Amino acid sequence: MTQEQAAAGVRTEQEIASQPDCWRRAAGLAGDVAGLLPARGERVAVVGCGTSWFIAQSYAAAREESGQGETDAFTASEMPLGRRYDRTLFLSRSGTTTEIKEAAERVRGASPTVAITTDAQTPVGLAVDEVIELAFADEESVVQTRFATTELAFLRAHLGVDIEPSARAAERVLAEPLPAELLAARQFTFLGTGWTYGLANEAALKLREAAGMWTESYPAMEYRHGPAAVTGEGSVVWLFGQPPAGLADDITLAGGLAWGADEDPMAALVRVHLVALAKARAAGLDPDRPRNLTRSVILAAAEPGRTS
Repeated sequence: MTQEQAAAGVRTEQEIASQPDCWRRAAGLAGDVAGLLPARGERVAVVGCGTSWFIAQSYAAAREESGQGETDAFTASEMPLGRRYDRTLFLSRSGTTTEIKEAAERVRGASPTVAITTDAQTPVGLAVDEVIELAFADEESVVQTRFATTELAFLRAHLGVDIEPSARAAERVLAEPLPAELLAARQFTFLGTGWTYGLANEAALKLREAAGMWTESYPAMEYRHGPAAVTGEGSVVWLFGQPPAGLADDITLAGGLAWGADEDPMAALVRVHLVALAKARAAGLDPDRPRNLTRSVILAAAEPGRTS
């Protein structure tokens, strides 16, 4: 690896490494702002774009699995209007994403609205009733790593999950060398069940964003319904959480490598971050400044008769 390749993604590398400490800090904060977060029994909508949408998926499934209430996750542009909720939660690192701001403005007054972001004095922060700031987890990089996982740690802690085991598992991942078979892979398929399906979606996005790789993600049981066709030599099928019976054997028979089933899901996502960083550097890309991406999607107002 050249000096230039090693220097690429330095900010991203630092942000990846800081995740366990950020998770612990977020878990400690969860009790302080519990009154702003969904109460047990409330019907809740969680809204985000890109990474934030996938974290919304993960939290929504985790909340329902914990028996705390019906929870729907939407990408902001597809959020249905007129559906009744007791609380709507908006997730946005920058607080400037146009679709999030507009969705918050559309539903304000129908139910209490809360944003989790890095700065209350942003368009999203000003469009909701209450704001929870996680400024300590903000990032300089375009590709989200620590803010997304810190947000999830915060929300899981509010559900009563002990985040310390995940933080310790992530520290072990950060201390280990990356397995050669992951670095050599040509294609990744990520699978999850329940709350880890959102993590599978997020994992696939990270490798696409940072390294421009071919990646896919599905609910684990959907793998046999078509996605198995892309598995072969050089394929990694990365399992978040325990896979359905027989699935790992099916992956092996197809010629792929089944990976990660026994790993803490949040720690596994940190390993994906490290793989994305390494793959980007090997391809001569800088994950601090990925191709065709900006830190926030801010859309210009459309002129009459034209689409922005």
